[in-house]
Amino acid sequence: MPHSRRHLGLLAAGGFGAAALLAKTVAAQAPNEAAVTTAVESLRQAMVAADRAKLEALTAPQLSYGHSSGRLEDQAQFVAGIVEGRSVFRSINLSEQTVSVTGDVAVVRHILTAETMDGGRPGNVRIGVLLVWQKQGGDWKLLARQAVPRPA
Repeated sequence: MPHSRRHLGLLAAGGFGAAALLAKTVAAQAPNEAAVTTAVESLRQAMVAADRAKLEALTAPQLSYGHSSGRLEDQAQFVAGIVEGRSVFRSINLSEQTVSVTGDVAVVRHILTAETMDGGRPGNVRIGVLLVWQKQGGDWKLLARQAVPRPA
């Protein structure tokens, strides 16, 4: 079917409009991705420091925190485990991190390697982690986390 110049003009305008909307969406996501990356780093630091106030501020009250062993914790259990020394992280390193933001939800994946001191015994951890962050009241809060074992 042949197109008139008017139809071609409308198609072109629509294409430019869609491109502009996509560019605006990508530009809006970039600051959110940076903010989520900062929140992930703040969580890493708070876990090593066993900082109750920061752990509580960075996590949602509805937190579902899954360990690589399959054990699940809510926000209170997660924070208490870190602060009371049941899970002691001497160091945590994150690698291969990706961040994807859609609206008020962000999905983060990374490899976590850590030196631990659980039950007075030193150990090393290497796990794959999926984090789900949600923007709540203008701040990014950890809503869910699931870890899986990774080969050394």
